Amino acid sequence: MDEAELSRRFPTGDEACLEGAVARYGQALLRYCHHILCDYHEAQDAVQTALLRAWDRRASFRAGTNLEAWLYKLAYHACIDLLRQRRRQRFAPPPPAAHDPDYIGPELREALGCLTAQERGLVFGRVMEGRPYSELAQIYGQPAATLRKRYERARGKLARALTEPHNIEKEASP
Repeated sequence: MDEAELSRRFPTGDEACLEGAVARYGQALLRYCHHILCDYHEAQDAVQTALLRAWDRRASFRAGTNLEAWLYKLAYHACIDLLRQRRRQRFAPPPPAAHDPDYIGPELREALGCLTAQERGLVFGRVMEGRPYSELAQIYGQPAATLRKRYERARGKLARALTEPHNIEKEASP
């Protein structure tokens, strides 16, 4: 099922539409959530939550709009929910096993911790996925120019955190 047909059929579709969405967007959503949360297992939970929310709310999805952007938006909000839950629990998750293919090293994990969840999402969307600002604008529901400036600031903050790790305060908050 191609992207246009999936977007058209998703609001009234059957389980084949859900399977098509998982097959088409599942891995990309997982990478996106992993780079926001910096935890592979929490990212899996966030993607599952986002896809379940999408399926439960499929009737509210407007045919003809961008299904991928809508799923990314749901995934972003699932990540924010997990970050809020993590902050309430007040404990640091254990580092992932070194054999994890999506392992983020401790230096980069610490530097990414200086960014907000939205900044991590923007950096991942631009750097890892190569998304244009127009797509990111659909995902975040904000003007492309605003996201461009936020990305530039996040990139600078990340660069400072990587070059001067002890002088940067933790500024991350969802």
